[in-house]
Amino acid sequence: MHIPSHLKYTKSHEWIRLEIDGTVTIGISQHAQELLGDMVFVEYPKIGRKLKQGEECAVVESVKAAADVYAPMTGEVTEVNSELESEPEKINQDPYAAWLFKLKPADLNELNELLDAAAYQRIIESEIH
Repeated sequence: MHIPSHLKYTKSHEWIRLEIDGTVTIGISQHAQELLGDMVFVEYPKIGRKLKQGEECAVVESVKAAADVYAPMTGEVTEVNSELESEPEKINQDPYAAWLFKLKPADLNELNELLDAAAYQRIIESEIH
């Protein structure tokens, strides 16, 4: 399983990428999309919505199930990947390119609370065994 080392992760299977402008881009991990199967629908948070770390803010729906997506950091939604409205299967094709939304973090220090690739790998292994 591919777990990019330059990203941060959550126990609930979101990935987070810090951008040059100080915003963060958020999506679901390869592991999450494999568990869910073929994606059929994505519901985004509204642009401008203020989120608290850990808050349910989006939904990804597959042929098997719907899953909540949680805000990995506190901040304001600045952009959503509206391309996924008509092509949710892009999450299955490349979950690290098919991001869900972008956030302007209230506190970048929250990044330090997130998992690195090695810690995320251990979470996945503990779920499998």
